[in-house]
Amino acid sequence: MNKPARQLRIREIIQQEHVENQHDLLRLLKEKGVKVAQATLSRDCAELGIIRSKTHAGYRLLFAEEHSGRIIKGLVGMEVVSVAANETSVIVRTLPGRAHGVGSWLDQFHSPLILGTIAGDDTVLVIPDSVENISALISYIHKNLSTN
Repeated sequence: MNKPARQLRIREIIQQEHVENQHDLLRLLKEKGVKVAQATLSRDCAELGIIRSKTHAGYRLLFAEEHSGRIIKGLVGMEVVSVAANETSVIVRTLPGRAHGVGSWLDQFHSPLILGTIAGDDTVLVIPDSVENISALISYIHKNLSTN
């Protein structure tokens, strides 16, 4: 099997299975008919940005960008103090000086629920696309900013 096809199989396995280490990955590849040496697998993992990380379910091989996204989400979530709404808008209160980062984090998702955000020092005004979507927007914010 050529390198691109092998790396595609590795990606598929990492995304679909709970793989704790390279030994398990090597075994799963063999089960799928992919013959590869440990040294080659190690190089493939490095090229694909696969890391071993501790999760709530134990150790797992992950793509580095997936791992860093979880870390950033956790950090941004710790900056949020509260989320409140009225009939027309949502307010996210943050630690002092953190509103801009939280607003930028929300903006990066390009959610159709969010028309825009305006950040001050410790407050982010989140303007919904429609007042009918306020509760959905609050749930969305909790999902994307909460450390829970």
